[in-house]
Amino acid sequence: MSATQAVQDPHPKARNYGAYQSEIYAHGMFNNILPTVTMDPNKLEEQAKKNLGSRSYNYVAGGAGERATMDANRLAFRQWKMVPRMLRQTTHRDLRVELFGQTYDSPLLVAPVGVQQIFHEDKETGVAEIAADLGVPYILSTASSASIEDVAKANGEHGHRWYQLYWPQDDDITVSLLSRARAAGYTVLVVTLDTWALSWRPWDLDGAYVPFMKGIGDQTGFSDPVFRRKFADKHGKEVEEDVQGAALEWQKDVFSGAAHTWDQLELLKKNWAGPIVLKGIQHPDDALKAVEAGVDGIICSNHGGRQLDGAVGSLEMLPEIVEAVGDKVTVLFDSGVRTGVDVIKALCLGAKAVLIGRPWVYGLAIAGKQGAKDALKGILADLDQSMGLSGIRTVADCDRSMIRRCQYPGDRHSSN
Repeated sequence: MSATQAVQDPHPKARNYGAYQSEIYAHGMFNNILPTVTMDPNKLEEQAKKNLGSRSYNYVAGGAGERATMDANRLAFRQWKMVPRMLRQTTHRDLRVELFGQTYDSPLLVAPVGVQQIFHEDKETGVAEIAADLGVPYILSTASSASIEDVAKANGEHGHRWYQLYWPQDDDITVSLLSRARAAGYTVLVVTLDTWALSWRPWDLDGAYVPFMKGIGDQTGFSDPVFRRKFADKHGKEVEEDVQGAALEWQKDVFSGAAHTWDQLELLKKNWAGPIVLKGIQHPDDALKAVEAGVDGIICSNHGGRQLDGAVGSLEMLPEIVEAVGDKVTVLFDSGVRTGVDVIKALCLGAKAVLIGRPWVYGLAIAGKQGAKDALKGILADLDQSMGLSGIRTVADCDRSMIRRCQYPGDRHSSN
């Protein structure tokens, strides 16, 4: 058999994300057009900073305390190195994955990020639109500056969308949010467990800035019929007549400072007809509790280092969590992912899919929805190309044999 005959044909449904590399080179070499958004993960934050006001920049780039957890997230990735294999048939890769009975084009998910209007006027609706173009599921944050319904419309009939819940204390409001999300075509409920209160964030504190207090990022509540009715009954006025008062009322319910407990998950299970995923799991025992609670998935995450300072890097805990739960729930990963190779490492350690946050937010800040799209396209292309160069053809081929834990004295964190 000739070498040409041995090349496996690409799967007709598999996207060629790696083609973006050739597209960039062709635009530059033939038309003298350079990328608007840098493809260097170590320069992306700095480029975005030039396009943001100090408060907006501090909000996305900052973290809890001295940002030690953010550093731990990046250092954790540096402790794992790829061990590439040669002479494997990886000319054409297939990045498709199946999650909760649905096939997706890649293992990437757009992580829930709030108040996107402070980064660019394209905000959540623009990012939901480009996520659909790329075949990447969009996870809408409760702290959105666009309504559940408007984001669904932008994501379109063929877009995949999940809904992230910052869990209100008021059960009536919680049920209303879930009902709206299901009616608008959101298929998976992501329940964030680690943000029932805002953390100590010095960069925001130094600017005395929390956007929710002035109604920014409160559109989910302001557009909710139950919240609006209760606010009017209590205060004798509509939300629009007292935006600041409504903002404080909404914040008091969503970021109340009162923690939920495991038994309260029953409310969500009774009122959500679809998969439920718990975000913020860092300990194997909590992962096992999630199994006992009967949820469908968990996300190993420390909120990108934004909630608890001095915490362990999420990647450090991923193998233990995967080992603890086996195939009883679907394990996803979040926190500190900056490159396509980072995605491969998380997949090799047992994650079934990976959430991406700050990189596309920086792209959004640089060039609106097109910038967010370019940032995501870069990570997808890096993932595709690097899988091939590693000797990995499909996501299912990502396993522990492809990586090795190495601790080099000179290793340092990068691209926070």
